[in-house]
Amino acid sequence: MPNQSFPSFDYPADVHTITHGDKTILLIGTAHISQESVELVEKVISQEKPDCVCIELDEKRYKALIQKKKWQSLDLKQIIKDKQLSTLMINLLMASYQKKLGGQLGVKPGAELLKAANTAEAHDIPIALCDRDVRVTLRRAWKSTSFFKKGYLLTTLFASLFDSTEISEEKLAEMKQTDVLSELMNEMGTTLPDVKKVLIDERDIYLSEEIKKAEGQRLVAVVGAGHVSGIKTVFQDDRSAELKEITTIPPVSKIWKIIGWSIPLLIIGSLVTIGIQKGAADAGANLLYWILANGIPTAIGGMLAFGHPLTVIGAFAAAPITSLTPVIGAGYVAAFIQVMRTPPVVKEFETVGDDMGTLKGWWKNKLLRVFLVFLFTGLGSSVGTYVGGYEIIKNLIS
Repeated sequence: MPNQSFPSFDYPADVHTITHGDKTILLIGTAHISQESVELVEKVISQEKPDCVCIELDEKRYKALIQKKKWQSLDLKQIIKDKQLSTLMINLLMASYQKKLGGQLGVKPGAELLKAANTAEAHDIPIALCDRDVRVTLRRAWKSTSFFKKGYLLTTLFASLFDSTEISEEKLAEMKQTDVLSELMNEMGTTLPDVKKVLIDERDIYLSEEIKKAEGQRLVAVVGAGHVSGIKTVFQDDRSAELKEITTIPPVSKIWKIIGWSIPLLIIGSLVTIGIQKGAADAGANLLYWILANGIPTAIGGMLAFGHPLTVIGAFAAAPITSLTPVIGAGYVAAFIQVMRTPPVVKEFETVGDDMGTLKGWWKNKLLRVFLVFLFTGLGSSVGTYVGGYEIIKNLIS
């Protein structure tokens, strides 16, 4: 029989009680790498036996936690075809940082979320996965960030991998306090307001609305402590009308589309004009310059990443062409060839979090080498486009 009172026990300050209509929700704020949070989640669910347990997970993250062989089902070639390699890299960077901190405490990142699911299953309690699709979150965050802020964000993520700062359960307990988290969120809102809006504010709304949809009157909701304040703020409001907007990936703006196509049209138009005004020989010389200016730095990028010889050759051949279309970049072409010629093995997927923390690991791990190929060839192609385009325009107007 369920307990008549809810909650029926006294809990620490990390457990918050919210009422909404006929529902009572015990909102547990956790640290995703805390053993204390794991034990608290298990205790509350076991003692209260709620009608439903709501968890800050989406379907993909949930499967990743429960499936030990998750990497065997990852189709890296399809990810590259869908141009999602950068999204995967950012996801792995954040997961690697959490894993490193969790390793200091002997706790797997997301252990308390998995414990919530397992405890609910043990007591035959339904679970509700209440978080927004992680792919939508990451892509909205990326698209909402300016070019310079993207660089700042990536630099911060990379720097965090090599941070040797130790963390303790006491420090985690301090970080979970409302005033400290509010300070952290305010700092993030000042530095990266668009990222904070997507990663925190939008998900506060999404989590709130999904928790309210959960079946039953007595609910336990397990979320990261950073979401507690926001959820409590918006919970009593009806924000369901906003769900469609915050679950949609913004399309590329028309301005960027125009810019993306104007550059290749300008280059092609300039080559044609040079041919008409100065003859086929001059046009051919400029075309050769374009090929070499694009191909050489892109190939060098592939070599710096220790790419397969065919990857380097493919990068050289693809760059002059991909630079004339915004549809696909040389980095994706090179990464695809690298995966085909030197595919990562399952073990390298499993050790990627540790390998990210060392410079040597980036070149040793075949998955990380794919990212290096993608980044370095893409950078080389960008340099080549600028150098080649500048020379052709200069020759046109001289």
